[in-house]
Amino acid sequence: MEQEREQLLERLQAAFHYTVACLCEEVAEDKEIQFSKQAIAAISEITFRQCEIFAKDLEMFARHAKRSTINLEDVKLLARRSNSLLRYITQKSEELTLNNLEQKGKRKQKSGTAKGKRTSEEQMDPLALESEDSNLV
Repeated sequence: MEQEREQLLERLQAAFHYTVACLCEEVAEDKEIQFSKQAIAAISEITFRQCEIFAKDLEMFARHAKRSTINLEDVKLLARRSNSLLRYITQKSEELTLNNLEQKGKRKQKSGTAKGKRTSEEQMDPLALESEDSNLV
């Protein structure tokens, strides 16, 4: 069990290192600079350790609130020291909320019309009622 955990951690670190290397490559092309392998390894290691700290902090925030699930408020609390990151997270969460509300509205509208219910527009349109009545004759 412990050996499996260590193998998973090593695989995660390797994937993390690969991603950091790809990001460094993008930055290097954009800024016309180069990163040494040692620099990439150091950035990868520091970032991985910081992510571990973030994960533990998020867990503690949720536990302090007597919850077993980490939520958006925990993430905002974690990002509180970086105004730009906090603004970005807040903006994205608002976008997701609006998108979710739109999706729910579309699903409700589809289920309402699928069951033979009229949408609010159809209920207000007398021509729609007239055409339906003429089909019955």
